[in-house]
Amino acid sequence: MTRKILLCLTAALLLSGIAAYAHHSLGATYDGNKVIQVDGKILQLLLRNPHSFLQVEGPDDKGVMQRWSLEWRSAGSLGQQNIKRDSLKAGEEVVITMNPSRTPADHRGALVTLHRKSDGFGWGTRPGEVVE
Repeated sequence: MTRKILLCLTAALLLSGIAAYAHHSLGATYDGNKVIQVDGKILQLLLRNPHSFLQVEGPDDKGVMQRWSLEWRSAGSLGQQNIKRDSLKAGEEVVITMNPSRTPADHRGALVTLHRKSDGFGWGTRPGEVVE
């Protein structure tokens, strides 16, 4: 009996260590000291866990159109803030701000704010995030 309990505890510790190691820090991937703005069009919203992604097409700092992959909160967290699958649609024009990737050629970022041009819908700058 004791051996079985010890084996279960060891397995639980190993599995929890793997899960903690697999999760990455946003600060390691994105530069929190920089904020860039992109005016563009939504291509796709992917609500997922542990992070959702918003794909936006917009110009880089040289004016060349790029596909930006913006890492966002978890699907559960966004759902609590009333962001659903149909909240943002492909083709909608938005202005976003992001903390850019530490590798600039990646065209990725951590989403900081979002503003939809057509109706003023917005997200970002904390407490409840959604601004309508």
